[in-house]
Parts: sequence; structure tokens; C-alpha cells
Amino acid sequence: MRVPKHIGIIPDGNRRWALTNGLTKEKGYDRGLDPGLHVFKLCERYGIKELTFYGFTVDNTKRPKFQRLAFTRACIDAVEMLSRENAELLVMGNYESPMFPKELFPYIERKKFGSGGVKVNFLVNYDWEWDIESYLKMEEKNDLIGSIKSKDISRVDLIIRWGGRRRLSGFLPLQSVYSDFYIIDEFWPDFTEEQFNKALDWYQIQDITLGG
Repeated sequence: MRVPKHIGIIPDGNRRWALTNGLTKEKGYDRGLDPGLHVFKLCERYGIKELTFYGFTVDNTKRPKFQRLAFTRACIDAVEMLSRENAELLVMGNYESPMFPKELFPYIERKKFGSGGVKVNFLVNYDWEWDIESYLKMEEKNDLIGSIKSKDISRVDLIIRWGGRRRLSGFLPLQSVYSDFYIIDEFWPDFTEEQFNKALDWYQIQDITLGG
């Protein structure tokens, strides 16, 4: 089995899941906590070295305040939940903005918890232009990764997006240049282990050339 070294997770569909289940939109965010932990455990099981969750973007903070507070709280809870596992955590995002939760400041440099293991990155108050602004200003772009704020996050092999949308939504643009992209139509709160395993099975049959 060819296992991707780094998987990106776009956990979309929380608001649509809430509406489908007769709830208000903000009620969908905390339902993504258990799926996130489940994915982490699967990565441990399969020997996946790095995992990146797309928490929320700078653009997402333009949503109504009650939604913003709900997804911010969910991200805080997710990071704190994984700090009780064997993981190496990093929160990446514009921490100079008032929209960045102060509870996550201790994680803006990678920290080892337990015995360490899977590198887990959370994109929180993330903006792709903020991330690569130094790279865009370089006259000679010889250092693809070293010049960006997310330089401690490696190239992504496989991106899995729940919720049926067919777009990256600004997810780590430089690290995703050669990523394979797998779409799951079900909403993130309806996560199942079978969905994740099907994504890995699909990855097995892709022709990984990295342009060569």
C-alpha cells in the first residue's frame, strides 16, 4: 500500500449539515470534532506522517458573528483535544489579526505532545495571500517553500474535501501544487471511516509523476 506522507483535510458542509438536520447553521461546527479525532487516529494507524486541517479563513470571518464565534470555538476545542494525543501541533494563520483566537497563541510554533508522532497542522484565520506575500515579492523565486510563512508545512500529497465542492478555497497554494484531490459528497459531520479508506484506495491508482 502506497501511503501519502501528508494529507490535507477540507472539512466542508457543517452549515449545510445543520440545516438539513433542522438546526441553525452555527450548530454544525462542533459536530466536526469527533470526525477530526477519528481522522487523526486513522493517520496514526496507517503511518501517515503529516495531516493538515483547514479550520477557517480570513474570508470566513466575514460571516455573521454567531457563526464566527462557533467555528472559532470549534477550532480551539479541536486543537486542545489533539494536544491530549501523541502529536506535534502547529497552528498556522494570521495571528496579528484580532480574529485569531488568543487561546491558540501557544501553538503558533510547533509543539510536541505526549510521545509525539503525526505532525498536525491547523489553518486558523488563514489567508493564502498573507502566507505567500514574501514569495510574491521575490525577484528570483528560487526558494519555493523557505520564503513563505507556512514553511514548516510540507508538500501535500493528497487533499480530501467533504461536502461535494470542487475547489481548493485557498488551501496552502504552494504546498498543493502537485496534490491529488479527492471529493466526498457527504458533509463533514457525516464522516465515516469507509469514506477515508476509499480516498486512500483511490490514491493507490493515481499516477504520481510530480510533473516528470
